Formats: sequence, structure tokens, C-alpha cells
Amino acid sequence: MHPEFPGLTVEAARERPDLLAAPVAAALAEWEYADQVGVFEIDPDLADTAALVKAYGLAMEASVNCVLIGGARAGEERISACLVRADTRADVNRTVRRLLDVRKCSFLPMDRAVEESRMEYGGITPIGLPAGWRLLLDDRVPDLDAAIIGSGVRRSKLVLPGTALARLPRAEVVEGLGIPAA
Repeated sequence: MHPEFPGLTVEAARERPDLLAAPVAAALAEWEYADQVGVFEIDPDLADTAALVKAYGLAMEASVNCVLIGGARAGEERISACLVRADTRADVNRTVRRLLDVRKCSFLPMDRAVEESRMEYGGITPIGLPAGWRLLLDDRVPDLDAAIIGSGVRRSKLVLPGTALARLPRAEVVEGLGIPAA
């Protein structure tokens, strides 16, 4: 049991590949910080952040959402995964648009996000995403002692230090990526 999550059994993620999407398990097998990653099983109907924190008594600011944003410039598509605390939202129209250097950007449609990430909707996580995608983290994410993120599937969540998220391949820590949720 993890002290921050009473009532939930947190296990080493690499020891529970049955609770991970295939690309997540593959990425953890090669990542030097994978020993800091735990996984806990949840009711898949509670995978969405608001339902999860309410049902399990978790702090909203400890949950980190991963949203996929795309845009194009001169015919070249640019995709990023944006990690923001659940008590904020990604500043898509200013910060993400500027970083991707596109005129307009938007959330990837659900069916495309699922197909290209090879993860379930509601479980998409930065670990194991396609190599060509940028990974943008709000500067408050590395401050989390225990960040809760998706596992690639709806029936579990990963927990790891925010500093480990900042050490993911291609991670870029961005000041002001997350703005207060309205």
C-alpha cells in the first residue's frame, strides 16, 4: 500500500504488465527510471479524472492529464502530448500553438488518438507514445511527489514522482503550459 493512496494496492508496474497497454509495458522495460513507477488497479468506469478522484479520495492536483494536440505548418503535421495537473487545463490556443509553431491546433479526435497511441481512451499516458510526438509538461508536474497518470488502459493508473516524468525521453518542461481550469 502506498501511503498517499490508502485503500489502493500499488505494485511495481513492470511486475504487472497485465495492467498496462503493450506500448507502455515495452517503454517501461527499457526506461532507466521504471523502478519508480507503480501501478494500481481501478474500476474502468472510473478512469476519467473527476470520477477517479471522487471514488478513491485522491487529490485532484495529484492527477496529471495527458492530452494529445495536433496542428500543421506547411503541410507538416505536428503532434504533442501535453501533461498538466488535473486542476488545470492545457493552454492550447497560446502556449501549445506557439510551441508547435502552427497557426491553429486542436485535440486529436478520440478514434485517431486511440489508434495512433495504441492505448485506450481515458488511459492515454506519456509513457510509450510514438517517438515523433513532442512531450510537453507543465512546470508544476515535476513538483509532484506522487503523480497519477494513465497506464494505457482504463482499468489501472500509474503513480510515479513528477521528477521522473520530467526525465521521460523528449520531455520538455514548459512554464505556464497549464492554466487554471475554468
